[in-house]
Amino acid sequence: MREAERAALVTGGGRGIGRGIAIGLAQAGWRVAIAARSEDQLSETVALAGDRVMGIPADLAEPSEAGRLARIVVEKLGPVSLLVNNAAMAGDFGLFWENDPADWWRCQELNVRAPMSLCREILPSMIARRAGRIVNMVSGAGCQAFPDMSAYVVSKTALIRLSEQLALEAKPYGVCVFPLMPGVVRTAMLDGARHRLPFVQKMLDDGLEVKPDVVARLVLTVASGKLDALSGRLLSVYYDVDAMLNRTDEIGANDLYLLRART
Repeated sequence: MREAERAALVTGGGRGIGRGIAIGLAQAGWRVAIAARSEDQLSETVALAGDRVMGIPADLAEPSEAGRLARIVVEKLGPVSLLVNNAAMAGDFGLFWENDPADWWRCQELNVRAPMSLCREILPSMIARRAGRIVNMVSGAGCQAFPDMSAYVVSKTALIRLSEQLALEAKPYGVCVFPLMPGVVRTAMLDGARHRLPFVQKMLDDGLEVKPDVVARLVLTVASGKLDALSGRLLSVYYDVDAMLNRTDEIGANDLYLLRART
């Protein structure tokens, strides 16, 4: 891919993981657009990236925002070659039946509907060009149930499965889709969770914390095309992706790194 064609859109780019990814892509020569609700945070990321990133305020929990955002990015940067769906919220903590149903559903709007909508906006151009990659930020919470966080668990499970589905359908057109687990990154969301959920604090105490630049490096590896043979498979900063590449036949034959029922 020629450098002039490398345009990326990163949601949730105002802070934390999204900020780290945006800065990493910009430093690698990508033209990057970021979206977030807070204009102040967007401005901070743009400044930290040396003005090599374009910030677009957007509340992606609102259904109409995905189309507006995609149109602006294509108009300013051209066709998107890399979409990183990173924006997310934790949702209500506590027992499911004690959660506010409107807040619970808003978590699905941001964590599932927004990525789905952006994929629908961006994929047709990728399909037409027979090139493009999508990264959906997921979580270990999408692979098993955790107490007191049903909204988040359900949303991330859905996003993992959506990634696998899109990877399957887009493969004949040269487009790759990856669900990616960023690990335990100290974000505002994590700080809120660790005070309510003891197992989150324990992960920090056990030394599992990951810096945003580590996540950015994995996204850059995806963007390079090196991992295309693993499209649809669950990636993680804790996995040895080079070892995974050496096992692609085994991984494919045994349905590894996918959501599957054990029987």
